[in-house]
Amino acid sequence: MGFGSGVSCAVSLNTSLKPEDRARYQDVAQINHLLESSRTIALVGLSSDRQKASYFVAGYLKDEGYRIVPVNPKAETILGEKVYPDIASIPFPIDIIDIFRPPQDVDAIVDQAIARKEKGIDSPAIWMQLRIINLPAAERALAAGLTVIVDKCVKMEHGRYRGGLHFAGMNTEIISARKRAR
Repeated sequence: MGFGSGVSCAVSLNTSLKPEDRARYQDVAQINHLLESSRTIALVGLSSDRQKASYFVAGYLKDEGYRIVPVNPKAETILGEKVYPDIASIPFPIDIIDIFRPPQDVDAIVDQAIARKEKGIDSPAIWMQLRIINLPAAERALAAGLTVIVDKCVKMEHGRYRGGLHFAGMNTEIISARKRAR
């Protein structure tokens, strides 16, 4: 299907994963559970540039009540929050590690997440943003017992399942007669 087919903006087409990988790494029940149960999200690669996608996502998540933890070795504060140079430096439990770094950087991030779990600090989910795909790292994280989401945007998924994207006219592929609680 191409852009002229009329479905180019369908939510299910926003990935380059094969169907079997979508089933493994984009499970709707897992996404919903993470969005519902998580409170603290570390954003690795969060930029202080207000024009970057990571900044938009972090601002949205903060406005939605999540505690955001910026991870960037080149900044001190972003969105009024203390910045940590890496995942290993965060001294408190985190629920989701949202990755805004190139696929080749994901291995080290997953290693730090696995180390946190082995030390009993927490058991953070790995969430690779849109177009960030490192399946070997995802497999290692799964083997270590972590939840893994690949090639999805936290902001878009929150808006799809918990926010008001459908009220804005987006095809979220969700049918509901319920209005969003405010």
